[in-house]
Amino acid sequence: MSALAALIPHQADMCLLERVIEWNDESIHLETTTHRSLQNPLRSGDELHAVHLCEYGAQAMAVHGALQAQARGSTAAPGMLVSLRAVEFHCDRIDDLPGPLHIQAQCLQASAASQQYSFTVSHAGTLLAQGRAAVVLGETPAA
Repeated sequence: MSALAALIPHQADMCLLERVIEWNDESIHLETTTHRSLQNPLRSGDELHAVHLCEYGAQAMAVHGALQAQARGSTAAPGMLVSLRAVEFHCDRIDDLPGPLHIQAQCLQASAASQQYSFTVSHAGTLLAQGRAAVVLGETPAA
C-alpha cells in the first residue's frame, strides 16, 4: 500500500496520486504518472479523457485534509464531493502526455461540515485543467 493510499479511501489503482511535492496548511502540490497506466480505472478504451482531471484534483483535496488531520494527531473526516464549479479544460485527453502531472489544490474555505478548494492540473508547465470543488464532511472517525 502506498503512503498516500494509507491516508485516503482510494485504494489500489484508484489511488491516482503518487507523490507529495510540498504542502502547508493552505495548499498542496503533488505529482503522478498514473495517467499513463493502462490499469487506470478511469480509462475509456484506449484513452483517459481530460474530464478525469477533476478526480485528480479531488484526490489532492483528500490527501491535503488527511495530512492536516495527521499533523493535528487526528484522522480526517470522510468527505463526499458535492460540486464542481468553474471547471475549464485545456486539452481533450491526458493518457498520451509523457511526463508527470502536477496537481495543486488550494483550500478556500474549511469548516467542520465542509471544505472548498481550487485546483489546477498541469503537465510540463502547461495548464490542463482548473476549477473549484466542494466537499461535505461526515463524522470524524473515533481514534
